[in-house]
Amino acid sequence: MAAEIQPQPQARKPCLLSKIEAFQEVVSTAMIIPKEDGVISLSEDRAIRVWLKRDSGQYWPSVHHTMPSSCSCMSFNPETRRLSVGMDTGVIFMEFVFFAAHQGKVTVVLFVLEMEWLLSTGQDKNFTWHCSESGQQLGTYRTTAWVSGLQFDVETRHAFVGDQSGQVTILKLEQDSCGLVTTFKGHTGNVTALCWDPVQRVLFSGSSDHSIIMWDIGGRKGTAIELQGHNDKVQGLCYASHTRQLISCSSDGGIVIWNMDVKRQETPEWLDSDSCQKCEQPFFWNFKQMWDSKKIGLRQHHCRKCGQAVCGKCSSKRSTIPLMGFEFEVRVCDSCHESITDEDRAPTATFHDSKHNIVYMHYEPTTGNLLTSGSDKVIKLWDMTPVVS
Repeated sequence: MAAEIQPQPQARKPCLLSKIEAFQEVVSTAMIIPKEDGVISLSEDRAIRVWLKRDSGQYWPSVHHTMPSSCSCMSFNPETRRLSVGMDTGVIFMEFVFFAAHQGKVTVVLFVLEMEWLLSTGQDKNFTWHCSESGQQLGTYRTTAWVSGLQFDVETRHAFVGDQSGQVTILKLEQDSCGLVTTFKGHTGNVTALCWDPVQRVLFSGSSDHSIIMWDIGGRKGTAIELQGHNDKVQGLCYASHTRQLISCSSDGGIVIWNMDVKRQETPEWLDSDSCQKCEQPFFWNFKQMWDSKKIGLRQHHCRKCGQAVCGKCSSKRSTIPLMGFEFEVRVCDSCHESITDEDRAPTATFHDSKHNIVYMHYEPTTGNLLTSGSDKVIKLWDMTPVVS
């Protein structure tokens, strides 16, 4: 009896479904409303708008409300239809109940339905959580820098906090207290986006240094996988668990779809050496060997595959190493270049141009649609549904 071959979903090129262009200012946050076939947007002119799709296929505003002060972020729960809006010094929740949560601009707001908690962070470097029913502040935690990314795991009550210093902090939240679990740092720039996958127990962080790091929280081994596929600041991250694909976008308009259903490898630590670990020529600070060998010191480089310190002559080749996250060509030593096969160079990501500079991104898994908001004051809706081959 022949085995049945199950068709596998394949990534497809994002298909532009619709545009919403009737904005006077840049839309800082927008979200897809799946059950209504609509969009809710928050723009820099303090306007909150609800757009519903008409029979013509166009989106028209059905609700328009102007907030009393400038707004910076928004969270919407489609199950409860609750809206949380971050303002200059606090958060407005649901029926316009105001939470005086911060002394500075609110940067991220997140409503946790299962706990009835409202989490928020601000430029005052405070992370707070309130009871959404009573309005009571349950706790606060002082961060080292103002927070730009926030995620929460309901099962463990862990909050993941990414800040402007490039650090990610894990906090254990209780009803009226919190404890520091750990901190880790892998970015050279500030954290700009976080995405948590509760099934695989993996945290993704994006940064202004153009990189993405996948932190294996559940594996408890401290594994960190780098993903290098953007040429500008990473603006948004979302994970499609049903296809095991990570979707990322950057401020230059790039959208990258990463296949996470492959066994990826950690990048090696860069080794220290006073001379090339291939030809043993001294580097320019190794005065003793330069004097003894009567040779001019060379500049130090590192092979991205093995991590060895090498000179330019011994690392003249370039190659992609997709399983290490290097989708663009990087420096490798000559011996590693010879060991990399065509199969090793097979890409694990696809690259697409949204044709506008993205400031915000939202993915709706129930419809497979992606929303991007650009500095051109336009919202674009994309069909990201994978095709079955």
